[in-house]
This record gives sequence, structure tokens and C-alpha cells, in this order.
Amino acid sequence: MIRGDFIGVRSVGNHLKKINWTVSHYQKNFILILLIASIPGLITGVLIYWLAVGAVEDELRKLHGDQIVQRAKNIDEQFRNLEYSASRWAIEPRFGESLRSIDLVKQFTESYDISKTLVRLQGTHPLIKDVDLYLEGEKNILFNSEYQLLKEKEISKFHQTLENGNIYWGHYPGKDQNESSLALIHTIPAASKHPFGSIIITINREKALDLLKTLTPYGKGATFILNGDNQVILSADNTNDQLFVSALKREITKHDEDKESFQFTFNKQIYSVSLGHLNRVDSDWKYVSAAPMSSITAPLVIVSRIILIISALALILAIIMSWFASYQIYTPIRNLMSKLMNETTGKWKPTGKDEFLLIEQQWEELSQRSHLLQNRLSEQVTEIKNSFVVQLVQGYFSHYKEEDLVKRMKSYGWVVENHQYIALDVKLTGLFESKDRFSNNDESLVTFLTANIMEELANEIFEQYNVIKFPDLSVGLLVVYPSGTMINEDIQRFANKVMDAVNEIINLQVIVSISESTNSIKKVHYLFEEMEKWKRLRIFENKNQIIDLKEMSSLKDINSFRYPFAVEKEIIQTIRMGHIEGIEKLIHQFLEELAENGRNEINIQQGIRQLYSSIQHEILHAGIHPHDLYNGKDMFEELTQVHTIESFTKWFIESIILPFNQRLEGRMNMELKRIVEKVVLLIQENYMNDISLDSCAEEAGTSPYSLSKAFKLIVGINFIDYLTDIRIQKAKELLLHSTMKINDIAETVGYRHSYFNRIFKKQMGIPPSQYRKLHQEKELLEIEKDS
Repeated sequence: MIRGDFIGVRSVGNHLKKINWTVSHYQKNFILILLIASIPGLITGVLIYWLAVGAVEDELRKLHGDQIVQRAKNIDEQFRNLEYSASRWAIEPRFGESLRSIDLVKQFTESYDISKTLVRLQGTHPLIKDVDLYLEGEKNILFNSEYQLLKEKEISKFHQTLENGNIYWGHYPGKDQNESSLALIHTIPAASKHPFGSIIITINREKALDLLKTLTPYGKGATFILNGDNQVILSADNTNDQLFVSALKREITKHDEDKESFQFTFNKQIYSVSLGHLNRVDSDWKYVSAAPMSSITAPLVIVSRIILIISALALILAIIMSWFASYQIYTPIRNLMSKLMNETTGKWKPTGKDEFLLIEQQWEELSQRSHLLQNRLSEQVTEIKNSFVVQLVQGYFSHYKEEDLVKRMKSYGWVVENHQYIALDVKLTGLFESKDRFSNNDESLVTFLTANIMEELANEIFEQYNVIKFPDLSVGLLVVYPSGTMINEDIQRFANKVMDAVNEIINLQVIVSISESTNSIKKVHYLFEEMEKWKRLRIFENKNQIIDLKEMSSLKDINSFRYPFAVEKEIIQTIRMGHIEGIEKLIHQFLEELAENGRNEINIQQGIRQLYSSIQHEILHAGIHPHDLYNGKDMFEELTQVHTIESFTKWFIESIILPFNQRLEGRMNMELKRIVEKVVLLIQENYMNDISLDSCAEEAGTSPYSLSKAFKLIVGINFIDYLTDIRIQKAKELLLHSTMKINDIAETVGYRHSYFNRIFKKQMGIPPSQYRKLHQEKELLEIEKDS
């Protein structure tokens, strides 16, 4: 081959000798090099200007739209918090039925407490300007910062707050007839068909407008909110042009309700208009944000100019650099040609022909030699031998005769006469638990590493062997050894060395399956099939194990299996009720009963799959598609990667149960609020009767546990504490404003006498009789002072 290279160089040298070198190819093509180097920069600048700038404009518009949506969500959340706060205030006992009959003039302390409460509530949210309490009765009263009797001409405008529903948004007339502010109104008592008053939350217009202006972040354009009747209830107009708002409203009616944004032209200026909905308790509001496109794309004006300047500078720089680069690139070629010419004439002069023709000839010759070497390598016996073994293990030669297979084995260099065959299967486990080192996508990597380890160890112990890589984290080994040789010790030693090496290097666990031996090549395929079948009887733990098929008789019967249906039913019921606190204990109990006949993988895997299928049925029954719940993940595939009971428990809770429970809780929040409001009204109407959490839950159509949890979340106190507070408040009224005996009062509010005394003292600090006596003495002293 070296001699051939020398002859080729000599022939090229003789050819060059005959050429008349007159003009440099470099000089001819220098102008072309300049154009090639310069034009792309110019083209790039133009493309960036016309295409990239347009793309950035689109991206800025999209970013602007996303900002509007996010800020609209913030506004929606502010109003939703107000509605939620109003609902909670309306169900407080202080604003309950007791206000219907209380004399707020005599009980000035109660009036003072109400005023203090309204002042406190006024500071709970930045959008609140005032919180008023209107009470309708023999005397129509308005609480603002103080107690106030309404005049006859004021009663009608406040009476209107009782006529439009339980909770709604409207315009509150205020103290001045000429003043009108956006307000959230909630009648009291909450959920009552015959309200006698209302809580009126007046919105701070300045702060609301500041919040609304966040939808026009560039300080230009207009933003307003329309109510269900398409009337503007809040408007932040930076254009100072009422015609613009009117034209924009008309334009909105022409577009599809579902369209979130569009462009609008007014007075030869283009605006980017964003639409969205704010779902309120009584209607559907719509926000409209219009910002001029010139404000959104203003940064691009400077950017586009910079791009043009940079493109021009890049063109000049390209010309300079192309001259320098072309000279440097040509230098080694000139040197090479000089060396070739020195071999013959000793001097080389430039020619008009392409100098790269010589390099091309040499490259073609080297390529031909490279292809020749590749063909020879592909014909190597080792590669064909490995391919043959893989096909043999997979059963592709089951129709061949034994004699034909023997001949092929001999042709590949095997010694097979008077020899036997034994197979090993090395299965890696623990990849699912070793997230710190490998991921599930590294299966081929760890399989490759294991195959290399087995190759080195087998070379030390066996004379004839072949390593086979499988795609399921398994590596096989086929060993050929002389008949009559005791190979069991070598096999065991090899298995132990593989386990130690894989544990140390890859940090994974190993299951080594050892087949029985055979003297027939055709039966090699069945050796691997048997190992695949019986290795499923491994102990379902992430630890090193050796399964010897010769000792399978000592294992328990594979068909002895009992499934814990009772525990499965309890797990399903626990998930259905949302009591996930004790689910881990139940799963452990399920696995313990499942493993009573031995922790074989086939038993555990089948039991786990059955349990997951049952839970999946519950998920489907709840109206949730598992594909959406688990983001399209193949949960059965993940199950195959779990190899310990502990990791299974963790996987089951974090990957299956918690996502399902969170989805259910999110869907049930609004329903629970409706149920709690119904139960609150039920307590207020039936507190004097024998009422309990169970009875209320049955009346509301839910479970006691769910009602208790929802009541605490929405009302803020436990069910029993709320019931006790209602009863104690009623008892205090009867003690102060009636002559009923304490025994009768206890029965009236739903208590036995002995328990009433105890619970009253626990709540108020003194017995009911002493409470009545102290307040009677206090009233006498006040009468004496007045007289």
C-alpha cells in the first residue's frame, strides 16, 4: 500500500511538471471570494431587518397580550377576594338574626362593637373605601363610621340593596344623592329569603382605577370594564377622547365573543385590543384594553437602526477579513504545491488551473482505500459470530437441523464437539430508584456498561463464551464448555463477580438467572426462554439475587396466590372519601397480605397491576381521564421499573393517589361552598333542636368528614364551635331581655340544664345566673345615673 502511494505521488509530480504555471488560481478567484464572504453578511442584515424585526414585533404583541391576561387575572383575583370576604362577613353570627330584634339604642355597646367591626373590615382589603351596614326595621339604621338613623327620603335608595339578590355588584348612592360608586352588596342574614339588612362594600375608585391602569402598561390607550349589560362601570382612558371609547365599544360588538385580541384603527392609529372576561357572582364582566401599536413596538425602532448599522459594518469587515483569510487559506496550498514541484524542477509557478484537483485525486484514492478497509472489517468473523448468536438465542434457527448449526458454529471458530451449553441472564434493577445517577432514558447506557463488565470477567474464567445485549436492562451470556466438566463453581464465581462489579461501578442491583445445561445447539433458545419465565419468581426486593433453574423445585408453587380483596376495597373507599392520611398503612397491609406466599415478582406485579386497575376504574368513575391526570405517562411502564415494596408505596402515593385527590379537591371547592352556606342557614333556623354534624351532612347530601373539613375551611371555625356560638348568643339575649328561667332558656337554645351551665361558664367565664345578675345590676346603675 505504501509503495502504491509513492507511485501515485511520482505520477502526479510528472503531470505537474508538464503544466505551464502562468497565472495563480487564487488571483483569478479573489473577487469571487470577496463576494462570497461579503454578500451573506448583507443578506443576513436585510433578512434580520425584514424578517426578524417582524418576528420580534409579533413576539412583543404576544408578550403584551400575555401581560394583559396575567394582570387581568390579578384584577379578577382582587374582586374575587372581595366577594369571598363579603360572603364570610355575611355569615358571621354578629350579623345574624339577632340584629332583627335588638335595640341598638339601649344596647349601645352592641352598636359600638358593630361600628368597630365595620372599621376593622374596611381595612382588610386595599380596594375597600367604606363598609356600611344597612338595617331595616321599625327604625332604618345605617352604620358607617358611626350609628346613624336614616331620614325618610334616604330609606328608599338603601331599601333597593335588599331587592337584587343575595350578593351582587351595583352602584351605591352613598351619602350624597349626586355621588354614586361601584359597590359589592350582600344581604343579611346570608342565604335568607327575607333579608332585613345589607353589608355594602364601597370600592375606592382611585385605587380601582390604578389597578385597572395596569392593563395599559405603556401609559397610553384606554382600559375599561363592561358589566353584563355592556355598560362601562370602570374606565381608565388616557386618550381623553370619548369618541374613541364609543368607537371601540361598537367594534367589540362586531367581533366573536371568543376572540381574545384584535387590531383596531382609530384616527389613522393602530391599537392592539385585548379582551377577556371577569366572572363575578352575579354577572359576567368584560375587560377591554387598547394600547397603541407604536408604544408596544417602540423598542424595535432603535433595534432596527442598530441592525442596519451593524450590517453595514459587517460588510466592510467581511471584505477586510476575506482578503486576509483567503491569503492565509491559500498559503498551505502554495507550500504544498512548492514541495511537489521541488521534487522535480525545484521551482513552482502559479497556474490558472485549479490546484485542488491534485488534492481531490488524493482524497478519492484515500476514500477508496477507506471503503476497502470498512468492507474487510464488516467481513470479520467476530461480528458475524455475534450476529449468529443473537439470532440463535432469539429462535430464528429453530427450523435448522442440528448438523447444519454445528457446521456454522465450527465455521465461526467455535469448538462444539463433545461440548455443552449453559446460559446466564443478568437483569439490572434499581434504575427507578437511582435518579441521582441515571434516568429512565439511560437504559442503553447501563446495559452497555454491564455488557463490557461481563466481557472482561468472562474472558478471565471461560474459554468460549458470547455476550448478548437485550433491550430490557438485561445482558445474556452463552457459555460453551467441554462435556463432563464441573462448571457450576465457575458459573457461581462469575455471577458473584458480576454482582460486585455492577454494584460498585454502576450502583445498581443484579438478578442473575442460571439455566440448566444442554448439549444441543437448537435448545439454546429454550434455555433463555426458561430463564425469562422463571426469573419472575424472584423476591420482590431491590437486592442482588441468583436464580438457579436447577434449584427451582425448592421455590413455592407459582399458582399458590391469594389476592387481598378486603384491603383493596378499603383502599378504594379511603381514596373515594379523601382520607389519604392513612393510605400508606393500608398499602403496606395490602403488600403484606399479597406476599404471604412468598415475595415473588410475578405475584407482587400481578397484584399491583390489579390494584392500579381498580383505582383507575375509580378515576374513570369520577369523570377524570387517566391520560390527562398523568400527563400521558404510561403508568404500567413505570410499574415495571419499581422493584421494592418501599419504592412502590412511595410511587403509588406520590404518582397515583395525590394527583387524583388534588384534582377532586379542586373540582369540589365551589360545591362545598354552596353546601356550607346551606348548613349555616340550617343551623341558624334549627339551633334550638337536636342538630348534629351527621344530620346536617345527611341534609346537605355529603359525608360528615367532608362537611367538617369544608366548614372549617370556609367559615373559619369548627362546626360544633359555630353551633355553640349561635346557641350562647341566643342564650345571652334571653338572659338579658326576658324573665325566663335558666332551665327554660337552656331547653330553648337546645341544651340540657346541667350541660348548659357548664358550656356557658366555659364560653363566658361565669355561670348564666351570675351573668344575668351582673348585667341587671349594670342596667340599674345606668338608670340611677340617668335619673
